[in-house]
Amino acid sequence: MSKVEDFLTKEEEQEIIEAIREAEENTSGEIRVHIEKTTSKAHFDRALEVFHELRMDETQLQNGVLFYFAVDDKNFVICGDKGINDLVTDDFWDCTKDKMTGQFKAGKFKQGIVDGILNAGQQLKKYFPWTEGNTNELSNEISKG
Repeated sequence: MSKVEDFLTKEEEQEIIEAIREAEENTSGEIRVHIEKTTSKAHFDRALEVFHELRMDETQLQNGVLFYFAVDDKNFVICGDKGINDLVTDDFWDCTKDKMTGQFKAGKFKQGIVDGILNAGQQLKKYFPWTEGNTNELSNEISKG
């Protein structure tokens, strides 16, 4: 079994999916998680590639957020779509990354991801609040590479 499958238990994956659902209750933003073993590309470049592969750049308000993890590389990236990047400062995701990194250093990977997702939902709510008629444009399932 590769490290991608070992990274989270099925129960932990369900908790992450539930965190996405909960975060998206407060925002029209769309959150996805992608986990893969490693990449030969720069992590940010690979995250952008996955962002497009998952069609996250096709949301109506361009407000998708990807949490990308390269497990063996011990690296992660948070990237947002144009609609978010046009409105926020360059350090917008720093508080989310800091919350996650603290948990990761303690070996609490699932909790770090959950904390990051919930924090992202709170941050997105300020710019992209949930409104009547919002639809879930993207799957909440964790994708794996």
